[in-house]
Amino acid sequence: MSTISLDSENLRETIDNNDIVVIDFWAPWCGPCQSFGPVFEKVSDEITDVVFAKVNTEEQQEIAGMFQIRSIPTLMVFRENIIVFAQPGALPESALKQIIDKTRELNMDEVRAEIEKQQVEQD
Repeated sequence: MSTISLDSENLRETIDNNDIVVIDFWAPWCGPCQSFGPVFEKVSDEITDVVFAKVNTEEQQEIAGMFQIRSIPTLMVFRENIIVFAQPGALPESALKQIIDKTRELNMDEVRAEIEKQQVEQD
């Protein structure tokens, strides 16, 4: 599956209706973004059971602000509507694949329980 472009029209639907969504926040003027783009595309072509999406932070400033993107490229991974990974910087292909493998291995019941525990502690 190739990558899709996210905007305010399809963002929520994409995250809500897919088990795993990998988002690359980027900008056309960003050198590291241009280097990471082909890696992201290659992996998206190889891994077909995950949704790969891109957010152009220049065109979608509202989305970038919503996710507090401060540095690009930033990779963000959602699993069952929960952000399970977020990190700025370009990654090599092997690291991107490893993040996806680790995301698949997550026990989401444990993740939700940990989030709930942290929320109780904060309150």
